[in-house]
Amino acid sequence: MALTVGFAGLGLIGGSIAKALRKAVPDSQIIVYDINSDTLALAKKEGIANMILSNIDASFRQCDYLFLCAPVTKNDENLKKLAGFIRKDCILTDVGSVKTDIHSHIDMLGLSANFIGGHPMAGSERFGYQNAKAILLENAYYILTPTKEVSSEKINAFKRLVESLGAIPLVLNYREHDYVTAAVSHLPHVIAASLVNLVQDSDSENGIMKMIAAGGFKDITRIASSSPVMWQQICMTNTENIIALLNEYIGALSVIKGKLEAKDSSALFDFFEKAKNYRESFIEASSGPIKKTYSVNVDIIDKAGSLACVATLLADNRISIKNIGIVHNREFEAGTLKIEFYEEKSIEQAVLILQENGYSIHRK
Repeated sequence: MALTVGFAGLGLIGGSIAKALRKAVPDSQIIVYDINSDTLALAKKEGIANMILSNIDASFRQCDYLFLCAPVTKNDENLKKLAGFIRKDCILTDVGSVKTDIHSHIDMLGLSANFIGGHPMAGSERFGYQNAKAILLENAYYILTPTKEVSSEKINAFKRLVESLGAIPLVLNYREHDYVTAAVSHLPHVIAASLVNLVQDSDSENGIMKMIAAGGFKDITRIASSSPVMWQQICMTNTENIIALLNEYIGALSVIKGKLEAKDSSALFDFFEKAKNYRESFIEASSGPIKKTYSVNVDIIDKAGSLACVATLLADNRISIKNIGIVHNREFEAGTLKIEFYEEKSIEQAVLILQENGYSIHRK
C-alpha cells in the first residue's frame, strides 16, 4: 500500500520535505493544505501534490504521516482543526525550531501518543515553497523530539523515513532541543540582525559602509535576510532560552571590551585562537553543521569574457563548478575570481589546468 503523507502548510521546509519525499518514495500519495492558492497550484503542477486542499477536511484521515509546516501561530490553529482527523496509527510531526510550545498544545489535545516533534536543521535565507529544494535536507541533522507516550515502533519508523530523505535523525528531549537551538540558531539570528541594524544606523548618508561591506560581513549577516515573521515568532516562543544565552553573550562581549581597553594583546590572541580552533573543528567533523568548502581564487583580467573563458575551460575538461563569482572587495581575499567546487579532487584538476593556461591561483 502506498504511503500517504499530509502537509498542513507548504513553505520552504515543508516544500523541501515534500519534494524529497516525492523523490525517495515516488508512489507516495501527498495531500497538501495551504492558504496560498499559488503555492497549491505550483505543488500540483510540479507533480509534488496528488491532492490540494484550500480547507482542512476529512481527507487527512488517510494519512500515515502528517506534517505541520505552517508558521507557529497557524500551526496551533491547524492542529485544532486536524485533531478529529488523525488516525490512531498516524505519526504526527512538525518542522518548527521551537519545541516546548508545540509539545504543550499536543498534550492539551490528547495527541501525545501520535506526536514526534521534528526540526530539520536545514534552511535558507530565502523562504516560501518557490524556494524549496529536495536537496535542502541532504546530510542535514533532523532532530526528533518524541513524547514519552509515543511508541518505539513509531520513532523507528519515522527515523527510517528521515533517512530515506537523505537527512540524519537525532533524538533529543524537547527542552534540551530548545536550549541547543537557541545557542546555535536563534541567538545567531538576533546577533546578525543587530549587526546589520548597527551598520545601517552608523553608515554615512552616501552609504560607504554598505558599498564596501566585505565578504566577512556578508557571511556573518547572511541569515539576517530570513523571514522577519518566522523569527519574530521564534523569539516569542523560545524567549527564556534566548534571553539566558543573550545575557551570557553580552557578558562575553563586556569581557573582550575590557581586554581591548587594556590593550591586552595576549588575551586578544587567545580569544581569537580559541574561536578559530573550535570553529575549524566543526568543518573537519564529517557530519558537522558547517561543511568544508572546496574553493580557489584566480586572478583574471578585468575585461569582457574573462569569467566565461575560465568557466568554459573547466567545463571543456569536465570539471563541475558549484559556484563562481567576482570578488568585488579584496579585503580578505586574494584573486579576483572565486570558484567553488563540489569535491576536493576537482580543485587539484582545476588548479593544474588553469596554471597550464597561465592563470595565477590562490589556494584557500
